[in-house]
Amino acid sequence: MSQVKNQRRVNEKEALAICHSIRTSPRKLNLVAQTIRGMSASKAVAELSFSKRRIAKVALTVLQSAIANAENNHQLNIDKLFVKAAYVGKGIVMKRMSARGRGRGARVLKPFSNMTIVVAEREE
Repeated sequence: MSQVKNQRRVNEKEALAICHSIRTSPRKLNLVAQTIRGMSASKAVAELSFSKRRIAKVALTVLQSAIANAENNHQLNIDKLFVKAAYVGKGIVMKRMSARGRGRGARVLKPFSNMTIVVAEREE
């Protein structure tokens, strides 16, 4: 009566990393994700390392985690890795109040995002 083993979400030659609750809007984070889609892993690391966007540092840690998962958990060759997919989803939204004139209040929305990066081994 043991539990059934979880099915893999990706193929045998792929590895993924997910980061939840990133403190930025999905729209801004998706601009960073677009820059690395389809790139080789080493070029994507270099691209995110020198990006001027603040959130690129978080995206870099997610990418490095995906590369580490590929190397350590799935025994993939890191020299052949490329970013197969990088997508962003909506997370929670914190709602805050900001004081306005005449005793009114305005709603301030502070969105969070989720990011998933899938790296795969390129066949020659």
